[in-house]
Amino acid sequence: MLIIAGLGNPGPKYAGNRHNIGFMAVDAIQGRQGFSSWSKKFKSEISEGEIDGERVLLMKPQTFMNLSGEALGDAMRFYKLAPKDIVVIYDELDLPAGKARIKTGGGHGGHNGIKSIDAHCGREYRRLRLGIGHPGAKDLVHAHVLGDFAKADRAWVSPLLEAIADNAGMLVKGEDSQLMNKIALATGGKPEMDKPPTPKKQTAQSHIHQARAPVQPKKLPTTGPMADMLKKLFGTKGE
Repeated sequence: MLIIAGLGNPGPKYAGNRHNIGFMAVDAIQGRQGFSSWSKKFKSEISEGEIDGERVLLMKPQTFMNLSGEALGDAMRFYKLAPKDIVVIYDELDLPAGKARIKTGGGHGGHNGIKSIDAHCGREYRRLRLGIGHPGAKDLVHAHVLGDFAKADRAWVSPLLEAIADNAGMLVKGEDSQLMNKIALATGGKPEMDKPPTPKKQTAQSHIHQARAPVQPKKLPTTGPMADMLKKLFGTKGE
């Protein structure tokens, strides 16, 4: 059995926040993979299902971000699982918007949700970090993290969440490199490991020219659970 937990804060006030992208990711998996309806247990909203033959419990802790470990710890002990049986999906300030990284163990990097999970579950669980970008100054971080995604962010948020949902089997099977490739390609990028070095004689493009030639993301969904979720997030939000 595997627990996939997305981190966020409960309630409509926080639903569109950048800090809630973990909730959005497990919502996308739940809608795409045929899981049960959300119910309440372990101080969380939970949904049960199966991905590629593996029993999976999706969790959205309702304890508020800073106490996420209480919910995860309760579920881990109930099912007699080890940290290696947990995947946590959460926002990462120090990654550019739309980028993703996955690893087992590590530090909390100042993320209070991860700090809480480390304390209640140990550190050796898998962490899927989803970049939300940094506002550039420390005094802007709080407003950035607890601010809603802008309509312009839909261009990368939608493909990112779709890629996670579509390739959840890779997440379950521990095929981390393949999953990172799928996410990178879906969001208009290319995995760093696959990028060829820049030839010495090649003239580098200016940052202005690069900014004017963005990679086009794939077409956004117009129907289905993902489209409904995106309408809630961006339908009435301003830039």
